[in-house]
Amino acid sequence: MPKLTIETINPKVVEAKYAVRGAVPIRAGEIKKDMQIHPEKYPFDSLIMSNIGNPHALMQKPLSFHREVLSLVSSPFLLEKEEILKGHFSPESIKRAKDFMASIPVGTGAYTNSKGFEFVRKHVAEYIEERDGFPANPENIYLTDGASAGVKNILQLIASPGDGVMIPIPQYPLYSATLSLLGAKQIDYFLDEDDCWGIKKEELLRSYAAADTTIRALCVINPGNPVGAVLVKKDIEDIISFCHEKGILLMADEVYQINCYKEEKPFISFKKTLCEMERDGRIPKGEVELVSFHSVSKGIIGECGLRGGYMEVVNIDEEVLAQVYKMASVSLCPNTTGQLVVDLMIHPPTEPETRAIYDKEVSELFMSLKRRAKKVGESLTGVEGIHLNPVEGAMYAFPRIDIPEKAVAEAKKRGVAPDVMYCLDMLEEVGVCTVPGSGFGQRPGTFHVRFSFLPLEEVFDSFMDRVIGFHKKFLAKWK
Repeated sequence: MPKLTIETINPKVVEAKYAVRGAVPIRAGEIKKDMQIHPEKYPFDSLIMSNIGNPHALMQKPLSFHREVLSLVSSPFLLEKEEILKGHFSPESIKRAKDFMASIPVGTGAYTNSKGFEFVRKHVAEYIEERDGFPANPENIYLTDGASAGVKNILQLIASPGDGVMIPIPQYPLYSATLSLLGAKQIDYFLDEDDCWGIKKEELLRSYAAADTTIRALCVINPGNPVGAVLVKKDIEDIISFCHEKGILLMADEVYQINCYKEEKPFISFKKTLCEMERDGRIPKGEVELVSFHSVSKGIIGECGLRGGYMEVVNIDEEVLAQVYKMASVSLCPNTTGQLVVDLMIHPPTEPETRAIYDKEVSELFMSLKRRAKKVGESLTGVEGIHLNPVEGAMYAFPRIDIPEKAVAEAKKRGVAPDVMYCLDMLEEVGVCTVPGSGFGQRPGTFHVRFSFLPLEEVFDSFMDRVIGFHKKFLAKWK
């Protein structure tokens, strides 16, 4: 008899859910394997995995400067053969690799400080200061294995079993899953779908008042995942004021800060807004505690697999910071390659020829994402049974879908949520893998689906045709 069973392992693990790699993607993996042996079984010739923001998995090319530098740092003996490298690596790639190796003479195979390389943290602080116009302290920067590791550490730091943490609905399931593992309570506040998924202070107050436990923090994702919205300044100011009034930590997930596609709605950081409010005397200086997160996985570079990121802590008590450092030390250090990618992300090349190539690659990727975001809106607007807010940022569309009562009844027979049935049927019929809105949370009585708009432009029209074609057939079948 096995000693480990679903009844004997940690029940908090069993309770935790992570929809972006849940039932629909698991089934997609089964289909992908089966298609290699029996392709004739399926009414499509390829799978489109739009369930997750994973750009390189959908054939986005990495930036050449970044990969040249990483290649040389990973194989430093190549730097001794500079004559051979010429013509294959740009002079600035070689120089940057040499600069990295001068800062880390032991190479990338050794542990680092638990906060990460000091020179990278200094560069991050300079980047934040240039972005916001307010100083940043390198000692308050922690490099992390992607933003997720930082989020988990902070939630573990602040939330004891039974404590509450306010999270947006819809939300990225990292937050709900981590709170489940900690035995903490998820306190929902709803984004306003009728106002481009904005955050209203009245809703924050309602959520706080309805909670039956001590609230430790409020989490916000801007630009939004899964909703693809960018917050306006008033909403950001209201959120900061709310956290000040209630005396709770503000956790700002800003990993999509580069992915803003509408000039009239630029990214505005919570750090910048907080500093402005302190400067102007709208809130007392030092009283709003903030942790903000960024990552190399999103933006334009999309280096998900290299697991690089950072968090900045602001107005946090020194004794608490010692505990943050201790938690970072438990994992010894973030991975070294990811740390260097953070430096490359915020410290682009400066030599004219290399910078021209870099800027061209970045511009092409950004403009392509912007076109795809626009095309999603244009394609879905006017389609019966689909309701979509403008896609302003991030990498996702999150349309509300009408599911007929007959389909709701059928889903009940199958023992799944209606939007799960919708996504599973889409996968089986047209080979598109999406995520049901119930995996992110949604207002009762509504149904949504999230998909990334990362499929490359050469297949994007076909991708949208599959989605719309399935939806129309689904409505016709169940009306």
